[in-house]
Amino acid sequence: MNTSGRSQTGQKVSVILVLLMLGSGAPVTLADEPSRGPADLENLVVQDCGSCHGLTLKGGLGPPLRPENLTHLPEAAITAIISEGVPGTAMPPWKPLLAPADIEWISHQLKAGALVLP
Repeated sequence: MNTSGRSQTGQKVSVILVLLMLGSGAPVTLADEPSRGPADLENLVVQDCGSCHGLTLKGGLGPPLRPENLTHLPEAAITAIISEGVPGTAMPPWKPLLAPADIEWISHQLKAGALVLP
């Protein structure tokens, strides 16, 4: 599959996840505090997310997670993707392993570019 096909598929999945999340009445506000410490969550992003998305989040098996690559996604969509995973891909659902506040914190940090390594 070419890159444009993968990008279009990713956008469609993102839109579907956001609509499902919004339609379910799930809150889309950012939690005040993550349940794990920021250092633990940053390490999780580098080690676990980085194993597929690249250690500098520039992409690999999974798409890049740098702010310039996430402009088309609202923060709620990023939260939904992390929480629910992406069926038919290697992206697993993280909601069994992370608290909602942790997922929201990661989503916010990714969107803001705060977790980007040089």
